[in-house]
Amino acid sequence: MSKQNKKKILFLTGSRADYGKMKSLIIETKKSKKFQPLIAVTGMHLQKIHGYTFNEIKNDFKDIKIYKFFNQSYKDSMDIILSKTITLFNKTLKSIKPDLVVIHGDRSETLAASIHCNLNNILIAHIEGGEVSGTVDESIRHATTKLSHIHFVSNKKAKNVLIKMGEIKKNIYIIGSPEVDIMIKKDLPSFENLMLRYNLKFNEYGIFLFHPVTTLKKKEVIKQCQILFNVLKKSLKNYVIIYPNNDTFSDIIFKYIKKLKFSTRFKILPSLRFEYYLTLLKNSEFIIGNSSSGIREAPIYGIKTINLGNRQKNRSGNKFIFNLKFKESQLLKKIKYIKKEKNKKFFGFGRGDSAKKFIKTLNKEIFWKTDKQKYFS
Repeated sequence: MSKQNKKKILFLTGSRADYGKMKSLIIETKKSKKFQPLIAVTGMHLQKIHGYTFNEIKNDFKDIKIYKFFNQSYKDSMDIILSKTITLFNKTLKSIKPDLVVIHGDRSETLAASIHCNLNNILIAHIEGGEVSGTVDESIRHATTKLSHIHFVSNKKAKNVLIKMGEIKKNIYIIGSPEVDIMIKKDLPSFENLMLRYNLKFNEYGIFLFHPVTTLKKKEVIKQCQILFNVLKKSLKNYVIIYPNNDTFSDIIFKYIKKLKFSTRFKILPSLRFEYYLTLLKNSEFIIGNSSSGIREAPIYGIKTINLGNRQKNRSGNKFIFNLKFKESQLLKKIKYIKKEKNKKFFGFGRGDSAKKFIKTLNKEIFWKTDKQKYFS
């Protein structure tokens, strides 16, 4: 089939997190003779402070057309990023003319894409809607759901949430979480390669991933950081610290991270290639912070998570996750005794066949007849 006859599938990615979700879907779409995958790169991927991860995407998909959207400057607020992204989409998507735009999650870029596509009659599919948490992310995610035509969800629980929101059942497809496709692959980088690539000097470590919660007051974020970074120092453990995302108050977290840069117990990284991050996670003792990685990915490897605050509130819980408060003594005690679960894993978000289910759905003729006019079911 010629390129002219292939349906254009545009995947939008704005962060290292959603790229991990999109990658297996892009790979599978690329294999198909019916579809032409395209990639729109924006957000943190194009910021030097976050490792300019655009290069990772460019290296992964050298034969796919990639569009850059410079939608933000450092410290831009989320509403400014939203407006800039809508403007950029208006200028570019009209020339691309995609048959389908695929978005993920709960970022400003995701909401911007759903607004533009909905108002311009472009079919849009949302990955992992129906998730619940405890911050503004949930509001953005649910708003994106209402503006999207098609939903690829991780499990029945998420599907039921969408049904309660009035989404049409026939437009909701359970495919699992796409990152599991990559997580269970046997050809992930070796731990030795990870150590060499990122100059990692220790074998035993915890992972620290802490993002700002924008619904808190500045003084509350500062207090959380004071407690957490004291805990990291007092625990006497080694840690790999990965930069937070670019939400409001991230500059506060950066200041505390920079104070640790001369300590040999802390390896500070702006970002990692997704496969290398999986190797890092798989070989860690535990993960601490408030990242969704501790909720979604860590349990698949049997890695325990110390989850803090409300950022992941109401997300799926299991025995691998400890939801704790910002109390120094409690955290130090948990870190001291936490251990990895040998040979025990948790699969609550799919079994590694998300991309195949995704393409199978796209191959159905009825999929492309999805009504763009939304109505309450």
